[in-house]
Amino acid sequence: MNSRTVLIAALALSAMLSGGAQAQAFDEYSGQETFMRFCAACHGESGQGDGPVAAGLPISVPDLTRLRQRRGNQFPEEVLRKIIDGQETVVVHGTRYMPVWGYEFWVEEGADDAAKERVEIIVDNLVEYLRSLQR
Repeated sequence: MNSRTVLIAALALSAMLSGGAQAQAFDEYSGQETFMRFCAACHGESGQGDGPVAAGLPISVPDLTRLRQRRGNQFPEEVLRKIIDGQETVVVHGTRYMPVWGYEFWVEEGADDAAKERVEIIVDNLVEYLRSLQR
């Protein structure tokens, strides 16, 4: 990954995680709100892999609207949960391009046992939103 891509990704992540004084807890976000705040930069607002950061990445960002189609009409719920929270690594050309959101959310939510429970809610909401995007 070149230094410009790293800088773009770091700035995007920093902007996504920073919030104002009235920021709501991430576990209170709907799946769509979570997606728009944390995923759309790469995956695009429609989930088709055409976000503004995608062009700067040395990989093709996946079209999330066709997950079910690519899996023989089965929605890969558990695989998605693991990818989002970082338990399953998606490695392309030897490195991980997608942030480990489970860890990022856990830290932002307080990095304790209660935060772990809130991360599960965040991931659940996000997975359900991804399910709704399927064509």
